[in-house]
Amino acid sequence: MFLALIITNICFVGVAFVTNENNADMLLAGYNTMSKKEKESFDLKNYLIFFKKFFINLAIYSSLIYITSYIVFEESTAAVIYFLSILVPLPYMIFKGNKFKTKN
Repeated sequence: MFLALIITNICFVGVAFVTNENNADMLLAGYNTMSKKEKESFDLKNYLIFFKKFFINLAIYSSLIYITSYIVFEESTAAVIYFLSILVPLPYMIFKGNKFKTKN
């Protein structure tokens, strides 16, 4: 399970550092389907700052949660807790991400 943890963290940190203003058209779901007018009214620069922090924090805190739960519980329980520690913050990301749309 530790190998899965390492691979997942590499993916999260990779997504955080690879996604930028130049490739957001291809990589950001939702942004890539916006019209040109919608893209102009979207605060992409600040969203990418939030996006990067979110995925780095997700990698760090979910790892800490897994390691702590691995020490306290058995491995299968720790794996479920790790899975939940990744899923629970995602609605927060969606909610906060919608705030970067400027209303015209």
